[in-house]
Amino acid sequence: MWTSTLINRLGAFVATFMTLYLTLEGGYSASYVGLVVALHGLGGVVSSLGAGVMTDRLGRRPTMLIAQVSTALSVAVLGFMVNPVAIAVVAFLVGMASNASRPAVQAMMADIVPAKDRVRAFSLNYWAINLGFAVSSIAAGFIAEYSYLAGFIGEALMTLACAVLVFVKVPESRPERAPVAPGEKAAAQDGVRLSTVLRDGRFMSVVGLSFVLALVFQQGSVGLPLAMGAQGFSPSDFGTVIFVNGLLIVALQIPVTRFIQHRDPRKLLVVSALLAGYGFGLTAFAGSIALYALTVCVWTLAEIVNAPTQTGLVVQLSPAQGRGRYQGMYTMSWSAAALVAPLMSGFVIDRYGAGWLWGICAALGTVAAAGYWLLTRNLPQDQNEKQDQNQDKIKVQAQENEQAQEYGVGEVAVVESGVLTPVAAVVRTDGAGTEAGRAAG
Repeated sequence: MWTSTLINRLGAFVATFMTLYLTLEGGYSASYVGLVVALHGLGGVVSSLGAGVMTDRLGRRPTMLIAQVSTALSVAVLGFMVNPVAIAVVAFLVGMASNASRPAVQAMMADIVPAKDRVRAFSLNYWAINLGFAVSSIAAGFIAEYSYLAGFIGEALMTLACAVLVFVKVPESRPERAPVAPGEKAAAQDGVRLSTVLRDGRFMSVVGLSFVLALVFQQGSVGLPLAMGAQGFSPSDFGTVIFVNGLLIVALQIPVTRFIQHRDPRKLLVVSALLAGYGFGLTAFAGSIALYALTVCVWTLAEIVNAPTQTGLVVQLSPAQGRGRYQGMYTMSWSAAALVAPLMSGFVIDRYGAGWLWGICAALGTVAAAGYWLLTRNLPQDQNEKQDQNQDKIKVQAQENEQAQEYGVGEVAVVESGVLTPVAAVVRTDGAGTEAGRAAG
């Protein structure tokens, strides 16, 4: 999965350079560009919940394969579109397809990684995303100056390679559940429906705050290229600036994760929201590539801290049998932000200028920080972590029982202190166990 993520991000092109492609290559206005990118985001909103349900019902692996093959085909088609309406329609389809694998990927990671290691695992996955992004962003910037079509075809081929890797190497991880009785719906059988997710107040609050903060982070691929383009910077200039984002995450994600993985998630979420908001707010004072890169450093640190912490919180609040639906709802918050952010940035820049956009980002970061501070008070212990701890105890007890029987000691009991105590001696028919049993006793 980590390798497939890396391959996918190495081929990233559309999400990063859609804005520049439409403005510089197509000559469209900022408002039209905002509309097209918003439709791309709308596709993600539409597919998020459906993909979440597919993840729980059909399985993680089939959902990933369907999404990746669909993405490869739609991205390739988009590169050949020249009619404004056709571009908008295919961009919507690309948004649907490219977003559909996210609930499955995140649910599978939650399935296969113990609760105590999930923050580290999500950090490593996010590291893979940005390792690929660091390489692809600057390379795609130069490719775009010669042929945007090559970028679209390249992303399609890399995404298809991802699907092949998943097909060959990634097994299904969906938790086992009892057979569904005749006439009983799967969602009712496992007790988790979309309505269950919507009634989960704490989780839906997390989704709302995620949407607010995602509006800010989306400006790195929407508002930032628009602002730089308006100041006369080229695609390669933007590629160089955004390369700093990927480079810092590659360099700092793992050491920062070691620092934060056992710290209070409440404080981490608050600090990351403030860094994101005011990092983008500082962009109002940038007028050179160096200053733009400096502001990117600030909000990149927010990404490094926020991404694994918030994803870990989402998994903590999600029941195992409903992870797909919960992850689908969480993913929808980012997709909804991808829908709203282009409209917001295009409208604000066209009518008031980029300075107002960056001020709004600072305000949104402050709102998100306050929300996280209030929401995460008295956060319940992760039920999945409790289950993992119980499973670990059972495994240890089973291993000790095998060793005890081998040496002539009966079964051992795990007491509250965690000490393994022999409770009986076993006499083997060959007599070898008698002395060993007495010695062990």
